[in-house]
Amino acid sequence: MGTTRPEPAALQDAPSKEQPVLLSLDHGLAMLAKLTSRNRLTLPKEVLASFRGTKYFDVTEDNGCIVLTPVRIDRAGAVRAKLTDLGVSGADVADAVSWARDGAKDTG
Repeated sequence: MGTTRPEPAALQDAPSKEQPVLLSLDHGLAMLAKLTSRNRLTLPKEVLASFRGTKYFDVTEDNGCIVLTPVRIDRAGAVRAKLTDLGVSGADVADAVSWARDGAKDTG
């Protein structure tokens, strides 16, 4: 990532509002990505093929390069963190489940 690649001549004077972005991969391939006027980045299918099922990427900047790192969202962990923030303990959850089950037996 530390090497600088010269911009292709066709891209140096791009007249549109959409800015092209050159992606360079560690194994030497360079591909073009398109940044739209709405700040959306379209990535090549060849790049995304290695990240099937990934919906989120951590985005960082490293010495003038945009770095995308695949992220898996742990929804269960987010729920646990929210319950902790609210002060809900494991015993509270067990009591709530027991209460809900007892109520279901009474109405069933």
